[in-house]
Amino acid sequence: MKELVWLADTREVLASFPDKVRKEIGFALWCEETQVPNADIKPLKGFKHTVREVRSRYEKNAYRAAYVVNLGEHIYVLHVFQKKSTTGIATPKPDLRIIEKRLKELEQELRRTKQ
Repeated sequence: MKELVWLADTREVLASFPDKVRKEIGFALWCEETQVPNADIKPLKGFKHTVREVRSRYEKNAYRAAYVVNLGEHIYVLHVFQKKSTTGIATPKPDLRIIEKRLKELEQELRRTKQ
């Protein structure tokens, strides 16, 4: 079983979401930890590592969590957010930039700790 590691403010942001959203995202992350298939988990393309995303809807609002599964021994939660875009299902560019930045910082940190 891989352990979850929450980066930056991801755990606090998830805690601020409605109960239904917290449960859905939490269950999907548990499935990832225990390698139980879950149809709500989708790949987030455009990254050299395996980044996945969980989507949840509540009262016409969209919530998401993005995490990386194949970098080191843990599952790293990179970004948790409420989607602000009113058009399309694509992950907004500002959120993609946060995911990219945290992934790059994580890679650098893991390289430093190996030395």
